[in-house]
Amino acid sequence: MSVIKPSLAKGTRDFSPVEMVKRNFIYDTIKTVFKKYGYAEIQTPSFENLSTLTGKYGDEGDKLIFKILNSGEFLKDAKKKSFDFAEEENSNKLISLISEKALRYDLTVPFARYVVMHQHEITLPFKRFQVQPVWRADRPQKGRYREFYQCDVDVVGSESLLNEAEFILIYNEALSRLGLKDFSIKINNRKILSGIAEIIGKPDLIIDMTVAIDKLDKIGLDGVSKELLERGFTEADLEKLRPVILLEGTNEEKLASLKEVLASSETGLKGVTEIEQVFEYVNGLIAYSLPLTAKLELDITLARGLNYYTGCIFEVKTNEVAMGSIGGGGRYDDLTGMFGLKDLTGVGVSFGADRIYDVLEELNLFPASAEVGTKVLISNFDSEAEKYALPILQQFRTAGISAELYPSSAKLKKQMAYADAKKIPYVILIGGDEMESGALTLKDMQSGEQKKLSALAILDLLK
Repeated sequence: MSVIKPSLAKGTRDFSPVEMVKRNFIYDTIKTVFKKYGYAEIQTPSFENLSTLTGKYGDEGDKLIFKILNSGEFLKDAKKKSFDFAEEENSNKLISLISEKALRYDLTVPFARYVVMHQHEITLPFKRFQVQPVWRADRPQKGRYREFYQCDVDVVGSESLLNEAEFILIYNEALSRLGLKDFSIKINNRKILSGIAEIIGKPDLIIDMTVAIDKLDKIGLDGVSKELLERGFTEADLEKLRPVILLEGTNEEKLASLKEVLASSETGLKGVTEIEQVFEYVNGLIAYSLPLTAKLELDITLARGLNYYTGCIFEVKTNEVAMGSIGGGGRYDDLTGMFGLKDLTGVGVSFGADRIYDVLEELNLFPASAEVGTKVLISNFDSEAEKYALPILQQFRTAGISAELYPSSAKLKKQMAYADAKKIPYVILIGGDEMESGALTLKDMQSGEQKKLSALAILDLLK
């Protein structure tokens, strides 16, 4: 049998013990903030029915759904039909025959499905968070993976814009706790974008417009203009759009300008009013806490090209590292309606945990505590020392201190190399003198300092 060279699928990664400690630091920090604001955790399956996911993310999103091949002799049905594979319609028919399941693309659509299926068990407003992996058939690059974790927090059954304001505070607190000092929370409203499409006489091209202007920071104004022309807009339309897309000034100045521009659009003005209400809530809340670390910015070019957003939308970017967005979300008034439950509004945001990890790693922001697994290693010189160490080992563990006893008697150099490799900060040396006196030798692996202490004193020190 030939030997297969081990390899990873593109866009995926293994995580070492050190990396997992750091990742859990991120998850635990974010979960603590979620719980503080009254959210409870749920989980949904890794894969859903393909019909559950299709049509929820726009044409571009649908192409990135990882489909799962049906098991069994799925070709029997396919062979009964004649397909012209040059036609996309027939290709889609074939997909429906050979694939009925797909890995989840995000956590929001499965959450909407969960709400509909459990509507008689949950209490509205229903506030939940989820920390699970999602999959996208995207092109892997820096900060973009095919398998990655999302940390989602959503509330359904509440129209209050207080929820949007609290999500701004959740982003601000969680990212500040993680050590970020310079980041922006961008906010817009899809009603404002709909209003803009109305005043230029192209309400039916709202999706085309939002998909194009959402790429402003990637392809620039010329690139956006070219794409809009290709999507059915005219030069006259672009003349009206450009001043809005390039809107500058403070949040208050931008809102004042939008009121003038959107004076003839009831939908657009409603979007402006909603943004004003969110800012009012934020200002009211932070009056009783620390000021925002984040830069809160109204950004008219923010579109988040997902079809299900209907109100406020968010995106978070760090200004300390060249990285895409590290969070985003928005309000979706009709998402559960796709599954038969009408008139249930929802709003939620997501943290991009994998990108946040890369940012913290690049900025060296992980605290020392996030790099420690085992806190103390007890040496093992012989069977007598091993027997003496066992009750001490369990005493430490009972007190909540992660501790190891080196599993076999070995040369001290080998045991110290083990502690170094695992970045264990302390080593307890137990030899004949220590067993006789009860004063154990504690070595600080960073400073090299050694001191004689009782097991109880070492316990107190490590706690």
